[in-house]
Amino acid sequence: GALLVSERIDREELCGTLSPCSLSFEIVVENPLELYSGAVEIQDINDNDPVFPSSQARLEISESVAAGARFPLESAQDPDVGINSLQTYQLSANPHFVLDVQTRVDGSKYAELVLEKELDREEQRELHLVLTALDGGSPPRSAHVQIHIDVVDANDNAPVFNQSTYKASVRENTPSGTLVAKISAYDLDDGPNGDIIYSFSSHTPAKVRELFTLDSATGELRVKGQLDYEETKLYEIYLQAKDKGAVPGVAHCKVLVEVVDVNDNAPEVTVTSVYSPVPEDAAPGTVVALLSVTDLDSHDNGLVSDVNDNAPKSSQDSYDVYVLENNVPGIPILNVSATDPDLGRNALLSYTLLQGDPTVGHIFSINQDNGTLYLLTSLDHEDQVEFSMMVRVKDGGSPPLATNVSVSVFVTDVNDNAPTVLYPHPNTTATYTDVVAPGTPAGHMVTKVVAVDADAGYNAWISYTLLQATDSSLFSVGLHSGEIFTARQLREDDAPQHTLVILLKDHGEPVLSASATVSISVAEMVKEVLTDLADVAPANDHRKHVTFYLILAVILVSAAFFITMLSVGIFKCYKWRQSKELFNSSRSTLYRTPGPFHHIDAVRGGFTPPNFYHQVYLTTDSRQSDLLCKKPFTSSPLGSCQSTMRNGEPGLYHQIVGTASRLPTPAE
Repeated sequence: GALLVSERIDREELCGTLSPCSLSFEIVVENPLELYSGAVEIQDINDNDPVFPSSQARLEISESVAAGARFPLESAQDPDVGINSLQTYQLSANPHFVLDVQTRVDGSKYAELVLEKELDREEQRELHLVLTALDGGSPPRSAHVQIHIDVVDANDNAPVFNQSTYKASVRENTPSGTLVAKISAYDLDDGPNGDIIYSFSSHTPAKVRELFTLDSATGELRVKGQLDYEETKLYEIYLQAKDKGAVPGVAHCKVLVEVVDVNDNAPEVTVTSVYSPVPEDAAPGTVVALLSVTDLDSHDNGLVSDVNDNAPKSSQDSYDVYVLENNVPGIPILNVSATDPDLGRNALLSYTLLQGDPTVGHIFSINQDNGTLYLLTSLDHEDQVEFSMMVRVKDGGSPPLATNVSVSVFVTDVNDNAPTVLYPHPNTTATYTDVVAPGTPAGHMVTKVVAVDADAGYNAWISYTLLQATDSSLFSVGLHSGEIFTARQLREDDAPQHTLVILLKDHGEPVLSASATVSISVAEMVKEVLTDLADVAPANDHRKHVTFYLILAVILVSAAFFITMLSVGIFKCYKWRQSKELFNSSRSTLYRTPGPFHHIDAVRGGFTPPNFYHQVYLTTDSRQSDLLCKKPFTSSPLGSCQSTMRNGEPGLYHQIVGTASRLPTPAE
């Protein structure tokens, strides 16, 4: 009597949407024979997904639709029943629409889109939403449909001109068809709502329509008739742009057309007779007639012609320009400005650079039209500090008149040169060793580092510091003099050889530096030092044979110096006696004429190169000696030594002057 399932049961196939779903049957029982009726209820399980009619839905909604409008959506179907059937819908997040789920009489669900925020096609042309259908199973089954919404344009935007007023100028003899101006407007709408037609405004005078024509599609305003400056000098034309919507939007603009005068009218002479006929006895100077000349043209076209009677005049007679050295080639450094009160070609100015110095034409160039002076190359303050040139400003008259303007270009120094060590010489194989005796007290000057800087001013001010030393407590260096002193008294246990590294820095920005190495020996006699140097010197020193000649040269120079000084002494005694006799013979003269100048050149060996010298000038009548430090005659980097001594290092200045006035002795 067991009732078994003979095949798989599909409730949706047997009963569809009917609920409950039951199958009726009858059972016959024999012995005794009996008939029984029965029914089996088929219970539903969630074995079906909701299904939309299509995977995509498309809607067209006008941007003019007000908020609150509803748009029904196609419903999904689920063959399951009860709680397993379709229960609800969900909509993807968006700023414009919300979803309203409604229930029909039979209990089925359907959804409607509700516009919550008005659409704007100009802001967003289309929207993409996702609608999801969910049943009540556990877990729930779902289906999705893509909703594509096209925002339909409404004529809610009027045309807009890119500017409210246009300005143009045209000559009065301009031929017909010449373009005067082009107006432009845009409309954010699409289709006919965004198509623009240009036209004259309704209140445009008929005279303007006769003289000008407007292209309705492109907005080009062209000359149509014959313009006459003497009739009308300015036209104020009002135009409009209109779209093709059902209720068209309109925008307006204004075009100001200035008519430029041309010389198309000849002068007219009017004669007004005063006496007619003129009496034969009329006195000289009697007014016979009045003449007046008129010209309908304007400005220059209506005057008596100009005569080139004014030369160009510059705003300045001379210009001083300061340029940093190491400049970038091709930069403008000056604009020479000039004016000419004449008219037309007589006032047309041109600028030329006079080639007084042949180097100026390779370094500078001037624009002939506007007077802009350009620097063609990079300048070097150490090479040349100043350039002088003349700029000629010439008008276009016949004959032309011209004015010359003086231009001086000063090259300003930058710190582009590091200090150069003169002593001890860094690029030589010879070893310079200074000697100091044991027991030397503190404060004794041992030697001096001599250096120059090719820059000028503050950039050439050199400071000296002790960078490295065999014994840092034994020696010190003057900050601005470069003089090396003993910092304490030398002891017997001090090292016999000392090597000092001196750091030389200038005061420019950025700071540039160099270094000098000084060797100092502690010895009683020079012989000990010479012995030490012989140990480190090369075996074959070809310069040792020159020593004899150097000593001989020193002797000869000393002898010449002695003879010269003796001659000067005798000559001064002679002059003194002569002046004394003259003074005794005549007391009427209070002052005497100074005698001729004498100069002595001296070069201190080892400290300066041969071309770096000083001259000492003395007068025979001076009560005291006056020293004059003369500038070097060459344009070498040593040329800034004079500035260095004047500006930043008084000690070094006096040291060098004193040295220059003393000749070396044979012992030295």
